[in-house]
Amino acid sequence: MRAAGPRLRGAAFVLAGLGLLGTPSGPVLAQSVAQAQDPAATSQPRLRPTASPILVLDSERLLSDSATGQAIDAQLADRSAELAAENRRIEAELTEEEKDLTTRRATLSAEAFRAAAAAFDDKVQTIREEQDAKLRALQDQANTARREILSAANPVLVSIMQEAGAVVVVEKASLLASLQAIDVTALAIARLDRAMAGDTSVEGGFDLGTPDPSAQPSETPAQTSIQTPVAPSAAPNSTAGQPSVSGN
Repeated sequence: MRAAGPRLRGAAFVLAGLGLLGTPSGPVLAQSVAQAQDPAATSQPRLRPTASPILVLDSERLLSDSATGQAIDAQLADRSAELAAENRRIEAELTEEEKDLTTRRATLSAEAFRAAAAAFDDKVQTIREEQDAKLRALQDQANTARREILSAANPVLVSIMQEAGAVVVVEKASLLASLQAIDVTALAIARLDRAMAGDTSVEGGFDLGTPDPSAQPSETPAQTSIQTPVAPSAAPNSTAGQPSVSGN
């Protein structure tokens, strides 16, 4: 009876444990889950918000439908595709190396094969850790990009609140029901797109561009605070003394 020798940890098995054999754009861009088409999403945004002390915002739509959000999604998708291609190449190389080691097993002593198998397992584990780190970094970039979009949208949301006489903007996902008239998502997307394109002459007279970090804090509504739920995977983004939007 043949004695059991050292077992090889297959390359495909190890990489599959990371979800690296498929395109990582799914996990990385997990926020872009297919949703039912909202009729309001296709309608033209109103030029001004409805006067109301409470406004509603769909932050997920702001992130996915704004020009900036779509551009960032495209960049992340490209990087995800590059990582997926790299993972497939690594898998093929490790699979061939594993097959070669298995073929040479008959010509190696038990001690030599044990050393070779251990070295191969160490190599696979190192690659697993490296690819896992790349995937985490890509996810972190996606989360950071989402927070930066919400931060850039902050002056847009503050100006809309001022125009509507609102005291709070509520996340749409947290509501059971609301009137469409107080939903400012489409208006916020339109103004954010214009602001990020460098057009700050939006009706209402507010500067909707991204705040200059070197500029002095504004003396006007410094206490205004707009907050959206923070996802577990994203660190809170807080800014003291100025209007702020915290996003996932």
